Order: sequence, then C-alpha cells, then structure tokens
Amino acid sequence: MSSYDLIVLGSGPGGYVAAIRAAQLGLKTAIVERENLGGICLNWGCIPTKALLRSAEVYHYMQHAGAYGLKAAEISADIDAVVKRSRGVAKQLNQGVTHLMKKNKITVHMGDGKLLAANKLAVTKDGKTEELTAKHIILATGARARDLPFAPADGKRIWTYRHAMVPAEMPTKLLVIGSGAIGIEFASFYNDMGADVTVVEMMDRIVPVEDAEVSDFLEKALTKQGMTILTGAGVNSLKSDAKGVTAEIKAKDGSVTKAEFSHCIVAIGIVPNTENLGLEALKVETERGHVKTDPMCRTNVAGLWAIGDITAPPWLAHKASHEGVIAAEAIAQALGNKDVHPHAMDPKNIPGCTYCHPQVASVGLTEAKAKDAGHKVKVGKFPFMGNGKAIALGEAEGFIKTVFDEATGELLGAHMVGAEVTELIQGYTIGKQAELVETDFMQTVFAHPTLSEMMHESVLAAYGKALHI
Repeated sequence: MSSYDLIVLGSGPGGYVAAIRAAQLGLKTAIVERENLGGICLNWGCIPTKALLRSAEVYHYMQHAGAYGLKAAEISADIDAVVKRSRGVAKQLNQGVTHLMKKNKITVHMGDGKLLAANKLAVTKDGKTEELTAKHIILATGARARDLPFAPADGKRIWTYRHAMVPAEMPTKLLVIGSGAIGIEFASFYNDMGADVTVVEMMDRIVPVEDAEVSDFLEKALTKQGMTILTGAGVNSLKSDAKGVTAEIKAKDGSVTKAEFSHCIVAIGIVPNTENLGLEALKVETERGHVKTDPMCRTNVAGLWAIGDITAPPWLAHKASHEGVIAAEAIAQALGNKDVHPHAMDPKNIPGCTYCHPQVASVGLTEAKAKDAGHKVKVGKFPFMGNGKAIALGEAEGFIKTVFDEATGELLGAHMVGAEVTELIQGYTIGKQAELVETDFMQTVFAHPTLSEMMHESVLAAYGKALHI
C-alpha cells in the first residue's frame, strides 16, 4: 500500500495545480485520474474551445478582408481540419501536464478513485484495485454537462459541449439551449462557421449573470450577425431522428411553436461528479449535490478537502486553480510548515470571461447587484468607438463600464463587451484584489494607443472627467 502526505483525486486545473503547489512545499504527493491529465478544461473544455473560436475568428476576418483593404478569394472552411487543430492544441497541453507531474515528482495513478476512509482511497483500473493512504485528500473531480431530463444527449443530433467540439458533420440549422458562457461560445463559433443558429434562454436576457447593459448589447450584436435569440423562452420537448431535431419552443408570450433543426446543443448547466466517491459513507456535507467547504476548502470531515466544480460557484477553471493553491498551502501549514500563509479567496474578485464575438468579461458586482447591496454608486461607461486603437483594429463595437461606491471610491464591479476584453479584465481584477480606489486608477498612466486606455476613461467617466467622449 502506497502512502502519501497528500492525494489529489482529479487532475483538472484545480487538481493538478494543487498537486504541483503541494510538491513545491515538500509534500509527498500523488494524483489520481480516470481519463486524461488536465481534466475537462485542457482536454474537452476551456482550451480546445478557444482553438475552435480562434479558427472561427480568422475565418470571419478572411470573409471581411475587404474592410482592411485586402482581397481574399474562394474562402471556405474545413470543419474537420478546424477540429483537428483544436485536438492538437489539447494534446500538446495534456503532454505539458504529464511533464509537470514528472518534473515535480508527483506520482500519477490512473483509474477510478473511491474514498474508503478520510485518509484512504481505492483506485481501480482494468478490474485491478490498489489502496492508497494519505494524511490529507483533496477532491477535485469536477463536473459534467447537465442533460435535459426529457431528451438526454445522444452525440448524434443532441449534443453536449463535448460532442460540439468534435462534430461528425457541420450543423446547418443549430438550436442552442442555454445562453451561459458555454452556450453562447458555441453559438458564436457555429454562427461564424456558417450555421443558422437559434439560441433559447429561459431567463429574460442572455448571459444572465452579466450586467444587464452587457446582455442587451451582446444580444443586439449577435442578432446583427444573423442569430435568432429567444429570451424568456423554453423548450417543452425535443425529438430527434436520423434527419434532425424537432423542438417545441414556448415563447415569452406563452405561444408554442414547432421548429426543425439539424442539431441541438444543450448547455443548461452542470452536474458535480460526486457519485461513487464514497461521500455518503463518510457523511460529507453537500448542498444541491455540491460539496460544502469552508473558505480554506476544508469539508466537514477532517483531512478531506474539496476544490473546483464539485464545490460552490462560480464554476470556473481559474477559481479551481486558485482553490488548489489555497488548499495545498493550508495542508502544508497543517503539517507543520510555518512559512506558508494561505488566504481565503473573495468570490467577488474572481473574473468571468466569455469568448464569443464580441467577447464579454467582468469582475465584481453588476450595477443592479451593487444597488441591491445598499451601495450608492457612481457608474462610468466608455465606448470602443472613442478609442483610437479599437478604430484602427476595425473593432469599434463595445464598451467598458465601471461601478464605484460613491462614499469610499471602492471599485465594486467592472463589465466589458468588445474585442480582447477577456485580456483587459485582469487590470480591474488586480485593482479589486489590491483594494484600489478611483484615484489609484485615475493616477495610473495607461499606454497609448491601447484598448486599455478605455479602462482609464471609464473610471474618469464615473466621476465626470472623461477626456475622449
């Protein structure tokens, strides 16, 4: 029986980062993975989808070459080649994680893990089982796509994100159910690749976790690109056959219509991978299926920790990675390391990014939530149209919005839609983490010409000092 200081169950962006940080701190560490090192994010999620979206973006620019004074003739897309590139990117990163495990002397056990006790794990592969023990165990088993109860994904006509990443054929008429980040990213990808896309969202606006003004802007932009977007709507039934999918869609006004599609992507949320882990026998506390933890990622069972998508939202890869570091440092501290000082994470300082076209990024409270929380706010907005770099790029659609507390100058939230905003958001995230106030942003020099100048202008606009609008 192998024995460790720490075993991490699951090797996604939470698990493998936790293992690396633990190894850096001198802990004898093992990781257990049933499928691919790097988990869903590297192999079937964040990374390969960005590769697909990059291909769609290049294709979009080729189709609009004339707008840049260029000529591109006989443009076409090869979906098989696009998918092949995406899979190659995923494979490269999977190999990178394999290298990191070796470099940090982390033992990898491939197989299905199940808790036998708070400090004991059984790993089963090809019918053979080995038992491992550890002083501490981190659960990082992630989550999977939620199925429609009346129409589970079959991989042929009804897809989850996983099927949508390796399509056997290009959809001609695509239904996307759900307009969170995953739904909107795939809607954007397939729309750019030439499919006729319809998005159905049961909430009253798309990307419903974002600021209302961002949702409104994005809906108009995607509609202009040719998408059909139905908000306040639901799918009553979904039937598939060899030819396609028939959906019964209930509109906002209560009317029900039938529509035909070639394929359907279901993006209605996630289900945590907590089954068959042995949690019930150990009486691990859960809430709506997700494992409950304290701010340091401890469960209610001593020596057992949980991070990432099996815990509370937001369900984001970077949140899981950061929790992995917190848990690893807290475990090292518990084992006697006096040089580590783990800090709990503030969920309000976790940025969110959606890589559709145009991109969406945000951190902190929306304007509405800030007001609901009792803040008297100052709000600044600055349009891409007022920025020289955005105009030069031919990407003059979008805006940046900042929300400040009027009394203290605290940055409560930042919300962006437009080109490259997923890269820009980190400036505000650092500001929130460092507890900067409006004068700190105002007195910072922003390089010219850059898109980041809009961040400066948005802050200035909140206080009536914008220079370029």
